[in-house]
Amino acid sequence: MAIVRSERRSTPTTAEPVALKLLVAGGFGVGKTTLVGTVSEIRPLRTEEPLSETGRPVDDTAGVEGKRTTTVAMDFGRITLREDLVLYLFGTPGQDRFWFLWDELAQGALGAVVLADTRRLADCFAAVDYFERRGIPFMVAVNCFEGAEVHEPDDVRDALDLDPGVPVVLCDARERESAKQVLVTVVEHAARTAADRRRTPATT
Repeated sequence: MAIVRSERRSTPTTAEPVALKLLVAGGFGVGKTTLVGTVSEIRPLRTEEPLSETGRPVDDTAGVEGKRTTTVAMDFGRITLREDLVLYLFGTPGQDRFWFLWDELAQGALGAVVLADTRRLADCFAAVDYFERRGIPFMVAVNCFEGAEVHEPDDVRDALDLDPGVPVVLCDARERESAKQVLVTVVEHAARTAADRRRTPATT
């Protein structure tokens, strides 16, 4: 009598996707809320409030005189880059008076995007300094506003006195593919930075 052996087929299990936290920082009115909203696959959480007369003495609106609202806590969005990789995006408030929130938002962040407007490049110095001091991998994404002169990434790097390894790219925060490429770039940069740190023994 022939014996028929039954083969047990294993059902492939789908691994839980890795969730990573990224910050989107930069000066007031540079396009942080726009970028998060452009790429988010969920309805983004926004904490925007109208600009008021009370804040006028402390809010520098030079160059963004048409702006009527401001982020007072954070923007939040989510995007799935791959089946196994989900990014959670936290947009920081831009004005000086809300910087006390940055330490809370930065906890557990893999990396950061510093958005820059070349017409007001000095506005992103504080964000660059913040991430450099805390050792958080970051990149600079130049948001190309209509009517603004386009500068080469290397010129922006020199103006900001960035290390050679910090990526600088041009983008349009309103365009999904452009904004998505910014996120891909910062994830890759953060992964390279983490690998380099693992290879380099800590010094005491």
